[in-house]
Amino acid sequence: MAPLEILIVGCSIAGPALATCLLLSDVPVSQKPHITVLERSNGMRTEGQNIDVRGAGVTILRRLGIEKAVRAKTTREEGVRMVDSRNRTWGQFVADKSGKTSTPTADIEILRGTLAKILFQRARSVSDAVQAEGGHGVEFVWADTLDAIEQDGLKVHVHFAKSGKTKAFDLVVGADGLQSTTRSMAWGPQADDAVQKLAGGVYGAFFSIPAWEADEETLWRKWYHASGRRSIMVRPHEQRGRATAFMTVIADTDARLERAATNKNNTVAVQKALMKEYFGEAGWECERVVDDMMQSTDFYYDSIAQVKLDHWSKGRVVLLGDAGYCASAFSGMGTTLGLIGAWKLAGCIFQHPNDPQRAFDLYEARMQPTVALAQKLAPGFPRSLHPATDWGVWLIHAFVWVLWVSRVFGLLMKLGAGPPAHSVQVEETQVH
Repeated sequence: MAPLEILIVGCSIAGPALATCLLLSDVPVSQKPHITVLERSNGMRTEGQNIDVRGAGVTILRRLGIEKAVRAKTTREEGVRMVDSRNRTWGQFVADKSGKTSTPTADIEILRGTLAKILFQRARSVSDAVQAEGGHGVEFVWADTLDAIEQDGLKVHVHFAKSGKTKAFDLVVGADGLQSTTRSMAWGPQADDAVQKLAGGVYGAFFSIPAWEADEETLWRKWYHASGRRSIMVRPHEQRGRATAFMTVIADTDARLERAATNKNNTVAVQKALMKEYFGEAGWECERVVDDMMQSTDFYYDSIAQVKLDHWSKGRVVLLGDAGYCASAFSGMGTTLGLIGAWKLAGCIFQHPNDPQRAFDLYEARMQPTVALAQKLAPGFPRSLHPATDWGVWLIHAFVWVLWVSRVFGLLMKLGAGPPAHSVQVEETQVH
């Protein structure tokens, strides 16, 4: 049997992770798949917010041979402090550096672009090794997208928008994120209902800024809440002299927020102006953060949502990571889910190489319990943690202060509260 021809759409986290998992499988080189990875950008995107890897995700980094490289590039975040407009700390929660429990700051905190680059370099090096032994390896296609997907039962026929080429693949994997075009083309109208907004309408902006001296002295994440359901985080960056910011707005009455996220005619300048309006006079250090935001070159804005589908496959097309089951930035599980999904999908494909439906059904069965737990946010969250009034902000501060001084929060973490990454079993091999 000829090796599988597999197209992976998206070269961020889950995409290159899957390519590496497939090529590291314990099968003869002649049976390893011929993989094409398609990315709409001109090259690897190095921007992106702070992300974490937890539990089983760390195990997979180890299996892929990149744990050491990842740990060398962490932001070294020490924990999170909730501060008020006068920069007073109302709660302080230290990172668990042992990796045994799920604290707000994980054992591994890293920038998305940095992790994506490490995963890409690993996929490329593994591909080179496979090609040196006579295998196909990975072909990376940059600066192009798909504009058509058609299936005939035996193959998936895709059309590349910029090159104009039409190619056939045995399998197509959509690893192209929350706004997945693969999902839209393969699922049709059903895809519109898959992206589900968090209660109240939640929107976020990510970007990097110059660090103040205090940002680098402590390496703590600072989280500030303002009335009007607004919050802002300033977090450590991997580079000295830099920090990252994450702005959150919850508002279902301002249609501009949704338009800025979904209307392609809205430019970054429009999105920045909207965030400036919300945070320019919000107190604390917001003025300096907004000024730096206006100069930032890695600004990213979007709605914060989850993706929920009855099934993650349609024929020979399957979804991976955020494209199929985004749990939102508030879950603490997005990156880890992408890594776990890549490992398990690769194993299922090799277990049933001649029967995509059985492979995808097995993939869903193995992933669904973890995804369900990851998508189950606390009741009312994140709206409950973003009060509308100054009085509400004070109550949040008081509640967090009690958790801090009573050490109840630390006890809950030790008892297993938090993301389910530590309970996921990672198979030893990709061939079962």
